[in-house]
Amino acid sequence: MPFYHRMGQIPNKRHVQFRKEDGSLFREQVMGTKGFSGIQSILYHHGAPTEIVKAEFLGAFSIEYEDDSVLGYRHFQTEAAPKQGDGVLGRTYVLGNDDILLAVSSPTEPMNYYYRNGDGDELLFVHYGTGKVESMFGTLRYRPGDYIVIPIGTIYRIVPDGEDTKFLVVETNSWISTPKRYRNEHGQLLEHSPFCERDIRLPETLETHTELGEFEVRSKTRGALHSHIYSHHPLDVVGWDGYLYPYIFNIADFEPITGRIHMPPPIHQTFEGHQFVVCSFVPRLYDYHPEAVPTPYFHSNVDSDEVLYYVEGNFMSRRGIEEGSITLHPSGIPHGPHPGTIEASLGKKETKELAVMVDTFRPLKVVKAAHAFEDKNYLYSWSHK
Repeated sequence: MPFYHRMGQIPNKRHVQFRKEDGSLFREQVMGTKGFSGIQSILYHHGAPTEIVKAEFLGAFSIEYEDDSVLGYRHFQTEAAPKQGDGVLGRTYVLGNDDILLAVSSPTEPMNYYYRNGDGDELLFVHYGTGKVESMFGTLRYRPGDYIVIPIGTIYRIVPDGEDTKFLVVETNSWISTPKRYRNEHGQLLEHSPFCERDIRLPETLETHTELGEFEVRSKTRGALHSHIYSHHPLDVVGWDGYLYPYIFNIADFEPITGRIHMPPPIHQTFEGHQFVVCSFVPRLYDYHPEAVPTPYFHSNVDSDEVLYYVEGNFMSRRGIEEGSITLHPSGIPHGPHPGTIEASLGKKETKELAVMVDTFRPLKVVKAAHAFEDKNYLYSWSHK
């Protein structure tokens, strides 16, 4: 989210001497994107971020996709996915391609290490549960409905308040930003944007750790997982400033755009990345033309695969969907409302649905492990028979 912020102690100018009480220097780290041409932040550490005392190759990070199969609509009931592990290694991957990975995570144990994704930004949507994300930029408290945006290279740890937490996880190989059409040339969100900077929650506290010892940071990059042991705590930042940092936007703060007749899905767009967008379907008034048909029309995804994660409510165009369902409507064949839902929507004034949509502009593949909680009959659920 490109607006300036600062936390903790920083010197008056960049790249000048900044000393501790004992006279030694803090260690300055410039962390930025696009080879120093994109957004960046500058962090000041007690210890050098390069003080690795041990490194280990943990193994390849590989996703096993299903073999080629018939083109069709898919439905995955992720409430039946395993509740396991921690907020990172316990992720159950459902869909993916070279641009993006989609997973769900219901952690049952704490992270006893810190984590860094070196391939791209991450987006964690909190379906339910509360807790915190401890990061090198500070601590963010999360609650249901939060989108947590974590920039590439950020060292962090997920700490749920209890075991009853579930995330929808979007891992990318790019940067996540707000939609370009909602920003002016300076990056400020415009008046017609469905949300603004006031809705963004930044790190609440900067907790500076000065402990020495052995601290593990696991990094994912280049198709593998790596372990790095540092001689000091990885969250030893005393201050930082800039435009690159994790932040939270809650889906309840998305202000829906409505019209007299049915509006297309781009009005729900919340984030974008390389070859994908993320949209928020929130409770809203229906179309108010006297002859409007509120339910979406049948449409062909000629350029994109459409994924919906159903959070709560009664999704107006679907039958047999439950909380935590993920549907995939692939490009190549049209899709639309289930039989009877068009007629049932006529005259209705509002919808209470809450869902997250991810559209990808390259085809998605299904992860084999997702077969264990797939509704195999979904493909035929449009039949009147």
